[in-house]
Amino acid sequence: MRTIELLSPAKDLAAAVAAVDYGADAIYMGGSRFGARRAAANSVDDIARAAEYAHRYGVRVHAALNTVLFDDELEAAEAQARELIAAGVDALIVQDMALRRMDLPAELHASTQTGNTSPEGVRFLQDCGFARVIRSPSTTYDAYAPPPPWSWSVSCTGRYAWGTADAAFYRAPRRREAATAASARSRAACRTTSKTPRAAPS
Repeated sequence: MRTIELLSPAKDLAAAVAAVDYGADAIYMGGSRFGARRAAANSVDDIARAAEYAHRYGVRVHAALNTVLFDDELEAAEAQARELIAAGVDALIVQDMALRRMDLPAELHASTQTGNTSPEGVRFLQDCGFARVIRSPSTTYDAYAPPPPWSWSVSCTGRYAWGTADAAFYRAPRRREAATAASARSRAACRTTSKTPRAAPS
């Protein structure tokens, strides 16, 4: 039987707490470096606090280290990955395949930045050992019908603009800003107006 996990982005500790309170099954956050969103960087201490709070409710925490790494960044990226795992994150969302060779004691999820635009590409990443593959938002659901039998992720709010940005606008700051604004507008249009906070554990 398939299960659906509600995975929420969390820009910072306050957003992480809010996502947990309002029913997310999992959250993802950026670390202090090597994340695709510079404005969503968090210290290891804040991520540890978010993980401690989330785990009280059985909510998983994923950390994004999803930029391409230069050779002279590999040591620092591995150090940060291990710090985040020690802080309590359950999975790392990555783009650079170098992280596959670091024998990290956590699940690795293939970021949408890896360009997952076909069932064959998703299957290749799954065969490489990724626990989850995050589908490129620029592709349609029909392209993956029937859905693959392994764990995958589908974005349902403002990620289409970023899917376009991943492929075409990465080196164009003005266009990247436009994609960010479009993504924010899409998220605002999809916000739920009726929210019931999650009850504290007894």
